[in-house]
Amino acid sequence: MYKLSRNRILVIMAICLTGIFFALPNFLGGSVKLPQWWQPVNLGLDLQGGSSLLLKVQIDEVIKERMSLLEDSARQTLRDARIRPQSIRAGADSLKIKIDNLNARNKAMNLLKKGNEDYNIAENDSTIEMTYTEQALTNLKLKTIDQSIEVVRRRIDAAGTKEPSIQRQGSDQIAVQLPGEQNPEYIKSLLGKTAKLSFNLVDRSTTAAAARLSNKARVVSGQEGGTYVVTSKPVVTGEHLTDASATYSEGQPVVSFKFDTIGGKKFGEATSKHVNEALAIILDNEVISAPNINGPITGGSGIISGNFTIESANELAMLLRSGALPAPLEILEERTVGAGLGADSIKAGITASVIGLILVVLFMIAAYGLFGIFTTIAVFLNLFLMLGVLSLIGATLTLPGIAGVILTIGMAVDANVLIFERMREEVNHGRSTKDAAEAGFTEAWATIVDSNLTTLVAAFVLLYFGTGPVRGFAVTLAIGIATSMFTSVTVTRLIITGWIIKYKPTRLPI
Repeated sequence: MYKLSRNRILVIMAICLTGIFFALPNFLGGSVKLPQWWQPVNLGLDLQGGSSLLLKVQIDEVIKERMSLLEDSARQTLRDARIRPQSIRAGADSLKIKIDNLNARNKAMNLLKKGNEDYNIAENDSTIEMTYTEQALTNLKLKTIDQSIEVVRRRIDAAGTKEPSIQRQGSDQIAVQLPGEQNPEYIKSLLGKTAKLSFNLVDRSTTAAAARLSNKARVVSGQEGGTYVVTSKPVVTGEHLTDASATYSEGQPVVSFKFDTIGGKKFGEATSKHVNEALAIILDNEVISAPNINGPITGGSGIISGNFTIESANELAMLLRSGALPAPLEILEERTVGAGLGADSIKAGITASVIGLILVVLFMIAAYGLFGIFTTIAVFLNLFLMLGVLSLIGATLTLPGIAGVILTIGMAVDANVLIFERMREEVNHGRSTKDAAEAGFTEAWATIVDSNLTTLVAAFVLLYFGTGPVRGFAVTLAIGIATSMFTSVTVTRLIITGWIIKYKPTRLPI
């Protein structure tokens, strides 16, 4: 105990000073501008106020769309093989192909099995039915949710929301928390748009009535009223878009866009072949503009014009940059927490922490005298270290997180209680001051590790399986356990060692 090297002392002091340094921004107030790497703890929705949305990803729409695409592919495959089905129809979750001729049906079955490993292909009477396999359906759902989360994150970050929390919830839901956002209507409008973009040629040779019976053309409504007949197959889709931004053309707000190499090539070839024809720009199944192709556009870029304001142009550009949602989102739940309620939560949490701290300090001083004061120093240092670590890792503090801090205040003295009680036993057995102090730290160490390790395991289980507030509690609890073990054992030991060396007491004051 009394052979603490100079290097060890310096390391302990360096850790303490580093923790205090990173905790300082939490006491400087929001008016002081600090560098990005030196920031206070982020406050969660329940402390800062803001909005919470629970979104449902409509995966059924994705499956329905995939079946429609499968219908086009199967129709082309059968056409190439000169097989004429009596009917071919895509449903919500299956594709049914009716072929009366047995030989043609068997040939079609063999053709459809090639390259369609993700589908179960079964025969029922004279009908072939294609459905997703269970594994393929699971993979599609996971991919759709992950893509939706990423697009939601890009859209919200582009809107300037600070530290959004976006997490999967259940099998088809996304929980979105927007700290500081008191008016979620704009965010809801962004998330309510799928932003699926395509460029389709306007088919002026086909009527709307004929298009509804054709597979080569379809009818799309216009943003400003009316309808357009466009080719079913797009020239290029928004998947090939690499950039979009709001700008001005002839004094009017427009959206400029740029394609990747493949998209630029397709766009250039189409505009070269169809000069003086109209090109419909379709966003979420609505024509927002249908300009005339005056000449080949081979540079891989262009502009979208319409009755835009600079705000709507910026919004459209942002939606196109962030990408299309793979599935529509339905808002299941919306909750808004006022900034005043968040301030009340902080006040209540601070009050509870202060009361808990005072009671712990009074108990330790009453029970252990001078050593209780040493423990008090370690407890305060523990709080600074906790804040420092939370600030350093960019953690978000929530109300359950404050509960974890309060719990840690009480747990921070557990190790010291074990150490001091062991010292008392050794003193009562007649051991010297130095031996009793040494025994207190060495003999209690195994018990301290066991008690904290079990709590740490529980914290990690909560962190792994929990979501939202539960994870916030687990994070502060785990950090608190680590910092309290450091301060209650290492720092307290350093203080007591220095005190014994300096004052050389004949009896420990506990």
